[in-house]
Amino acid sequence: MSFTRPSFIEDIRAEAQAATAKQQSRNAWRSQVARDPANDLFKIKPADQWLRETSTKPAMRQLLGTLWHEHELCILFADTNLGKSVLAVQIGYSLAKDAAIEPFGSQAGEPLKVLYIDFELSPDQFKMRYADAQHGLHHFGDNFIRAEFNPVGDNPLLYDRYDAYVREKIEQAIMATKAQVLIIDNITCVGNQTGNAAGALPLMKNLKALKAKYNLSVLVLAHTPKRNQYNPITVNDLQGSKMLINFADSAFAIGQSHTHPATRYIKQIKQRNTGSHYGADHICLFRIIKQQSFLCLEFLGYDAEQAHLQKPGTALSDEIRQQIARLNQQGLSTRQVAAHLKISAATVKRVLAKAREEQITAINA
Repeated sequence: MSFTRPSFIEDIRAEAQAATAKQQSRNAWRSQVARDPANDLFKIKPADQWLRETSTKPAMRQLLGTLWHEHELCILFADTNLGKSVLAVQIGYSLAKDAAIEPFGSQAGEPLKVLYIDFELSPDQFKMRYADAQHGLHHFGDNFIRAEFNPVGDNPLLYDRYDAYVREKIEQAIMATKAQVLIIDNITCVGNQTGNAAGALPLMKNLKALKAKYNLSVLVLAHTPKRNQYNPITVNDLQGSKMLINFADSAFAIGQSHTHPATRYIKQIKQRNTGSHYGADHICLFRIIKQQSFLCLEFLGYDAEQAHLQKPGTALSDEIRQQIARLNQQGLSTRQVAAHLKISAATVKRVLAKAREEQITAINA
């Protein structure tokens, strides 16, 4: 009497054999790669040799003043709706056409090929920022290349480990475009758990490896959780700060002025190849404007960060009170208004309640 195995048993056997074959192939490839000295985990040389080799290399050029140098892995972080993406596109576009952003100098000396990987905006949202009814579509030129996240490609059947899959696809994009500058917007979207060390570590390691392999300059955007508006911006405001900042060569942040909510400021947070030029006593003030069909940050001047922080016990400015009333009239909830203006919900309730009392008093007067 013949015995026939159930079909599901055969399916399991076939799956196991395929997995074994895949592992054998991976092990063979790993063994081949390991024999190449260039792939050793450590590069070991006498210190004098390191110095001699480094001294023959040209000095790293400034890409955004002292905030970001050539071949650095730099982090730009800020809270939502403060203009991270606006500034990042502006930086990429300036490098693509070899132009500086005031007040920061640029020593690129030539237009650079920029790859901007956008995990944030849809094509329609991107068009809203860089198109105008009167002036038409903004022309970025051939050196500024935008890549957009494809949700269909985020399929677990296509990869074993997500971080390795992302690195592979980013590397393919770098090779296809011959990019010299890589901008990722933003790292919170790329990693599954970037807010903690487990998510940040493999992603930053991969970006650092790609930077070295392809001689790239890398700018990574990152998110800041809700922060205390009374305190200056520090590295501790960066989400997943300990792991992210350790792998960065430089970092800077965007803050919002409490005295003038439409004003943004840039503060230098970390630098390895220069001194600090834009620290707490010398922040750069900006406002977001649209120049014809190009959304960008316009330089306003310098100031001390302390002048733009919320001060305990001080009354809200008239500008903020007016914004609270306007947003409330637009249908935003108390919590939405509070989140938009970076103030507490209790403060919003108090301002709205007082405004209603004043209206009633005026009617009855």
